[in-house]
Amino acid sequence: MTSPLPDTQVHNAFQDSLHAQIETLPPAWRSTLQAPHLQGIVARLDTMLAERLAAGARIFPLRPFRALIETPPESVQVVIVGQDPYHGPNQAQGLAFSVPDFCPTPPSLRNMFKELALEYGDPEQAPRNSLVRWARQGVLLLNTSLTVEAHQPASHAKKGWEHVTDALIMRVLREPRPKVLLLWGSHAQARRQLMDLQPPAGPVQVLMANHPSPLSALRPPRPFIGCGHFRQANDWLQAHGESGIDWLLAKVLAAAPGYGG
Repeated sequence: MTSPLPDTQVHNAFQDSLHAQIETLPPAWRSTLQAPHLQGIVARLDTMLAERLAAGARIFPLRPFRALIETPPESVQVVIVGQDPYHGPNQAQGLAFSVPDFCPTPPSLRNMFKELALEYGDPEQAPRNSLVRWARQGVLLLNTSLTVEAHQPASHAKKGWEHVTDALIMRVLREPRPKVLLLWGSHAQARRQLMDLQPPAGPVQVLMANHPSPLSALRPPRPFIGCGHFRQANDWLQAHGESGIDWLLAKVLAAAPGYGG
């Protein structure tokens, strides 16, 4: 595996406006984010980001809405909820838990691959760190905060992003397609209550375990290692007429038509 780009060569820093990026999204996501109750929140986030950039802060990722570009709501089979983007240069891609292939595997992602090996056996080749291949099969890899400042984890938590990303999850619940929510850790599990606010339009299976972080992956009450969630999700989806996810797929699939890569 090649080394990550040096800190002086940062290619994933945010430099646009949220409104400009929203205009490029698939129509269903765009209309969700342009709903009246979110317009003020998005405007305040845009102002906050502009002020922090003007103050010299470096913000990641380049495309905060990358997960929405790759996975329109009608395509979602699985939702995986993360917390906030990776805060090191050239790591965050706008997809929860995912980093470019040239980056070292983050600890939580390493445990996800370890769990996959327990469920499906060791893969013929090492899995790629970029999870774009999952996103393009219908896995919504959504952090609850979509931006972060360099080397400052959770720096944009409780700034308004949680209202935006909760609205995105609720939009997914309005789709009749069967789907699985993989909620790992207390932060993700708090999103379980959204089903009370937005009763699902179709069948939903909720699977909960500890976060895959090394700090909690093996701890009770619901250890992540050994949870069996990847296979359980597929078994449930296939029982409901869906294709399920090829979690071990090595290649990157084509992007959704018209929405770029």
